[in-house]
Amino acid sequence: MTIFPYEARRFRTTATYYSRFRVPYPDRLIERVTERTGLKTGDRLLDLGCGPAPLGIAFARLAGADVIGIDPEPEMLDAARENASKAAVTIRLIQGSSYDLGQDLAPLKLAVMGRAFHWMDRPTTLAALDKLIARDGAVVLFSDRHIAAAPDWRDILHQLSETYSPEKNAERKLRRAPEFGPHETVLLHSPFRNLERIGIVNERIIGTEDIIGRAFSMSVTSPQALGDKTEEFEAAFRSELAALSPNGTFTEIVEGLAMIAFRD
Repeated sequence: MTIFPYEARRFRTTATYYSRFRVPYPDRLIERVTERTGLKTGDRLLDLGCGPAPLGIAFARLAGADVIGIDPEPEMLDAARENASKAAVTIRLIQGSSYDLGQDLAPLKLAVMGRAFHWMDRPTTLAALDKLIARDGAVVLFSDRHIAAAPDWRDILHQLSETYSPEKNAERKLRRAPEFGPHETVLLHSPFRNLERIGIVNERIIGTEDIIGRAFSMSVTSPQALGDKTEEFEAAFRSELAALSPNGTFTEIVEGLAMIAFRD
């Protein structure tokens, strides 16, 4: 099983773009997870690899959870503080990673992760969480699945990432290779092997700026990864997007997903 080397500042330069341009998790998805897991007001929830904390803030806002967010990137934590203040919720933020899961975090009702689990030593992380999560608690992995895009711009982004960020693009391909193994396989060989999935499908209208911003929010095509090629990449991407949609409008259908992993 592939485990990526730990890079504390992998997402440096992405925080502002992440907050504004990543596909949002629907409130209905948060509400469904809250109901299914029995999360109650005041229950402690860990948002691991929280980034700008869209999940932690949503669970604090919609479920009244006592949220702890952990992330290694200082810029992400600054963004999380700002976003929590705008949402009028209080969350506790800690600079750290999945390698810093101490007993002081217990007892947890839920540990949630949004598009972050693949960067971790997954079996070791689950073993650590097993010691912190209450018997009736769960791990919840959030993600999104792109069903359709019209016109479809995603292949263009992948092609440009091969040209302008070949090292990070190779890493992206490795995450999708059979050797990496799906999260489901890892969970089924962990204490959290009772798996369920909840999905909410939405159609969204987005523009060129949304797509450019989303690209800059990703580790593969972040300003940090692109370096002195950032402006050239952006110009090439804008040109391709303009050819696809002269009016700068795109439609996408996305499924927001939550995989809930209970113990047996």
